[in-house]
Amino acid sequence: MMENVIEQSVGEVYKPRHKKTKWYKSWKVITTIIIIIIALIVAIMSYYQMYHFNQNITINNVNVSGMSAEEALNKLQATELDNDVYIGQERIIDGKNTQMVFTKEDLPQVKKLLKSQWTFFPSTKEMKYSLLPSKSDQYRNETLKAEVEEKLLLMNKNLTAPKDAKAILEQGKITISKSVDGTQYDVPKLLEEFEKQEYISEIKLNPVFKQPIKEDSQIVMNEERKLQELLENSVDYKVQDKVYSLKASDLIKNASISKDMKITIDPSHIKNKISEINISQSTLGKNFTFKTHSGSVISVKGQGYGWALDVDKETALIQGIFEKGEKSIAASNIIGNGWSNEGYGYETITNNGIGETYAEVSIKEQRIWIYKEGKLVVTTNVVTGKHSTQEDTSPGVWYILYKRSPYTLSGSSAGNPNYSIEVDYWAPFTNSGQGFHDASWRSNWASNAYLTAGSGGCVNVSPSVMKSVYDNLSIYDPVVVY
Repeated sequence: MMENVIEQSVGEVYKPRHKKTKWYKSWKVITTIIIIIIALIVAIMSYYQMYHFNQNITINNVNVSGMSAEEALNKLQATELDNDVYIGQERIIDGKNTQMVFTKEDLPQVKKLLKSQWTFFPSTKEMKYSLLPSKSDQYRNETLKAEVEEKLLLMNKNLTAPKDAKAILEQGKITISKSVDGTQYDVPKLLEEFEKQEYISEIKLNPVFKQPIKEDSQIVMNEERKLQELLENSVDYKVQDKVYSLKASDLIKNASISKDMKITIDPSHIKNKISEINISQSTLGKNFTFKTHSGSVISVKGQGYGWALDVDKETALIQGIFEKGEKSIAASNIIGNGWSNEGYGYETITNNGIGETYAEVSIKEQRIWIYKEGKLVVTTNVVTGKHSTQEDTSPGVWYILYKRSPYTLSGSSAGNPNYSIEVDYWAPFTNSGQGFHDASWRSNWASNAYLTAGSGGCVNVSPSVMKSVYDNLSIYDPVVVY
C-alpha cells in the first residue's frame, strides 16, 4: 500500500518537472533568435552608419544626408557657386558662377567628415561642415579677391576717411589734435576676412571700418615725445671761423610728424636767421676795407670777388639737420659773382677778407703791387684803361679768372670795333674781359698815358716784367683796383 502511495507521489512530482523544462527550452530558443535578429539589425545599421551620412548633414551648405562619401563628393563636384559678395546686407559683387573644384584627391577628407559625424544609431541632429578643396580655386582666390579689393577701394573714394589724432607743434607749443571717425572700409582686414570665408556661394563680410589713431595711443605719445626732443635740440652752425648756436626752441615754431615718424619743419624762422647771418658776415656786393701800399685805408666795393650764403639752400640744410636730430654742420652753399655764380674769398678771413696774397692796382698812380703771404714780390708801372673814352679799368675787388700763355686777344674797343692780337701772357680778372697782359706794341708808358692813350680796359704791363707778374699771379687771387 505504501509502495503505491510512494510511486503515485513520485509520478505526480515528476510529471510537472518535465513540462517546465520543455517550456524553458522553447523560450530560450526564441530569445536567442530575437537576439540574433537584433544583432543583425544593429550590425546592418552600424555598417550603414559607417558608410553613410546621418540626416541633416551639410558640407559647404550642400545637403549630403544619407549619402556615402563618394556620393557626397560627387554632389559637391556638381554644385555651382554663385560667388556673390556681401558687406553686411549689401551685395557689392555679383560674381561669375563656377563649379566647386573638388577632385578625387578630396575623398579622404570627405571620409574623415563621415567618420567624425558617425553615431551608433541614426541621428537627425543638424550638423554643418566646411571643407576646402585640395586644389586651389583660382577664380575665388585670385580673380574674385582682386575684384573685391578694387571694388572696396572704389567705394572708399566716395566715403569719408578717418582723421588721426596727431601731436603737432603750433606757434611753439605742442598740441594734440582730436581724432575723427570715418566711413571708409578697412580694405586689408576685409580681404583677410574674405580669405577665411567658407567655400559656399555667398561670401558675407562683416563691415570693418578704418579706425583713426586715438589721442591716448602710443603712436601719439611717441610723436609728442619726439617733438619735445626736437624743441630741446640745438645745432652748431659754422660759417667761416664763426660758430652760431641755433636753438630749435627759438627757430622752430611749427612742425609735424609723418606716419613713419619723420619730422617736417616749417623753415620760415630758420630762413630769417640764416638771412641775418648772411647779412652780417658775407662780403658779396659789399665794400672791403683795404689798406693800400702807402698805408692809407680805403673802401673798395666787391665786384667779382666776394661770397654770400645761398640762403634758401642753407635753410634747407639746417632744416634737414634739425629733422635728423644731428648736432652740427658747416655752411656749404656759397654763391658769388663768378662765371658760374661761385663765390670766392669764403676761406679767407684775414685782411678784412682779402687775405695776404693779392694784386693791388692804383689807377691814379698807374702802378701795381703783387703780394704773396703779405710780402711784396713784384711792383711795376702799368697803363690802365683809356679815360677819355670811358674805357677805364673797372674799380673794385675782382679775382684772377684763369691764366693763358700765349693767348690771342680779340674783341672791340673805342675807335677799333674789331681787333685780334697775340700776347705772351694773359690773366683776366673781370667777366667783361679786363686783365693783365704784356703790350709789346705800346711805346707810351708815361704815368698819364691812360688819360688819352690808355688801353681798352686792360692793365698793360711792360713785356720785360710781364713774366714775373704772370708767374706771381694765381687763379682766384683777389685783384684790388682803385
